Amino acid sequence: MDIVFQALAHPARRILLEELAARNDQSLFELTVRLINDHGLAMTRQAVTKHLAVLREAGLVTSTVQGRTTVHHLDTSPLTDARQWMDSLPPPPKDTP
Repeated sequence: MDIVFQALAHPARRILLEELAARNDQSLFELTVRLINDHGLAMTRQAVTKHLAVLREAGLVTSTVQGRTTVHHLDTSPLTDARQWMDSLPPPPKDTP
């Protein structure tokens, strides 16, 4: 589970997940254009590729080849596991006067 939290630590990777949640099955080109145009992030394709690799290693993204294009897909199961773990923690103590 640590790898999931490490993957979520970078804001660009969280934005990539949000983009895939909004519209799944996107190519590297589509994701890079959205990061630049919609979020104002000046990122190269190589940087986006590295971020996708981290997300893929954490199990948050899968990729398939469709013809000459690699398409990226969101997998939320690691997020569900992390959420269940966080929900199992006790609530913070209430402030007492």
